[in-house]
Amino acid sequence: MAAPLQYESQTRAPLVEGRKDYHQVTEDIVRPIEAAPSKLWWTGFLISVACLCFGIWSVTEQVIYGVGQWNLHRTIGWGWDITNFVWWVGIGHAGTLISAILLLFRQGWRTGVNRAAEAMTIFAVMCAGQFPIWHMGRVWLCFFIMPYPNTRGPLWPNFNSPLLWDVFAISTYFTVSLLFWYTGLIPDMATVRDRAKLKWRKFFYGVAAFGWTGSTKHWQRHEALALVLAGLSTPLVLSVHTIVSFDFATSVIPGWHTTIFPPYFVAGAVFSGFAMVQTLLVVSRKVLGLQEYITFEHIDVMNKIIVLTGSIVGVAYLTELFISWYGQNKFESWAFAQNRVNIFSPYGWAYYIMMGCNVLSPQIFWFRKMRRNLTVTFFMSVLVNVGMWFERFVIIVTSIYRDYLPSSWATYYAPSIWEVGFYIGTFGLFFTCYFLFSKFAPVIAIAEIKHILKKSGGIYKEREKIDHIEKEGIDEFAHEYAHAH
Repeated sequence: MAAPLQYESQTRAPLVEGRKDYHQVTEDIVRPIEAAPSKLWWTGFLISVACLCFGIWSVTEQVIYGVGQWNLHRTIGWGWDITNFVWWVGIGHAGTLISAILLLFRQGWRTGVNRAAEAMTIFAVMCAGQFPIWHMGRVWLCFFIMPYPNTRGPLWPNFNSPLLWDVFAISTYFTVSLLFWYTGLIPDMATVRDRAKLKWRKFFYGVAAFGWTGSTKHWQRHEALALVLAGLSTPLVLSVHTIVSFDFATSVIPGWHTTIFPPYFVAGAVFSGFAMVQTLLVVSRKVLGLQEYITFEHIDVMNKIIVLTGSIVGVAYLTELFISWYGQNKFESWAFAQNRVNIFSPYGWAYYIMMGCNVLSPQIFWFRKMRRNLTVTFFMSVLVNVGMWFERFVIIVTSIYRDYLPSSWATYYAPSIWEVGFYIGTFGLFFTCYFLFSKFAPVIAIAEIKHILKKSGGIYKEREKIDHIEKEGIDEFAHEYAHAH
């Protein structure tokens, strides 16, 4: 006699819900591109453009009048600008992780979220790269840092400096991520081209599709290129934020001089990156009507990664505190005990906001009901990125605002309106780019969704259950289940 159903292993939930065929997948994902923009889209886009204009104004003021427009002073030479640089670089990490590593490991659930994550990576790196450039002050002399033969005598970049390593790491990361993102877009651009009725749309998407015809040779080359780019991208996931951490770890400043920074920064970057992906996807699935493609299964898996990386970050925080005590370096222990952990120190409040947002709050995702709650997910994704911003702020500001000479201690550091405006402007750039991307390109990879449809689609999961029940000989129950579905 067949075993009862309750003793069977639970099957994984479908990654595409509903009774979808190939044509319906194309219709659902391309519909937001072909339809006129909604009022909600226009509202978000105009707010983003307004923030971008404020940022341009702030940067213009800084270029005209110099870095003195920012509230940097004798002890704090790095303030909001480098804090935001590290934060934006971290935001861009999840895209490459989802695209490259999960592709190599053949994780089917990535297909619903990888396109938006890849776009987020590119836009975040565009925002991050601006901060060191404008921080130089005389930005028109930025070509001095480039390593090329010149007639300026002995003026050459210092290849021992991790600040120069950042230039190579981030430019490489941006280039490979852009190629990976655009390679995946080509088949979908061809789909939109073939459906286009207006001449300008057919021309625009025809150019973007690079003559894609969908032939076997094209697909072979496409898949081979995707695997090569994934192999190139995988080391970048680890290397980019590792090199960013070297900006601090190779110094001798108490609070920075620690070997745990590279893995700790990488885990924190994945943590904040996945949180930003969640923020974008929870909104996108609702605004664009893609609930059947960005499912609760995707939200659930992403939240599992958030609680994992959040726990790793928490262990790193505790390790820092332990080493500062165990190392018996009085300057290091004083930096942690007095500048950070002490709630009554000028920036003690920032440390506890960081701990609450990054270590304590993600633990709610141990509960399945919370992982699948969209309101909780959205709130927590924002909270995590607030906490990760405070982590970078705590590392930078609390480590340098009190140095070895009490006579040079700064009273307090607070950003000027132009620093805040620059930061708001990068949000404007990020979301302006994302709104344009969501309007003119498929937010979900059509070709990849079709690839997993017959394996993980809702209708095919139902048929598997029916076939399994019939195979076990439970004909009556199979008839009722088939009739209901």
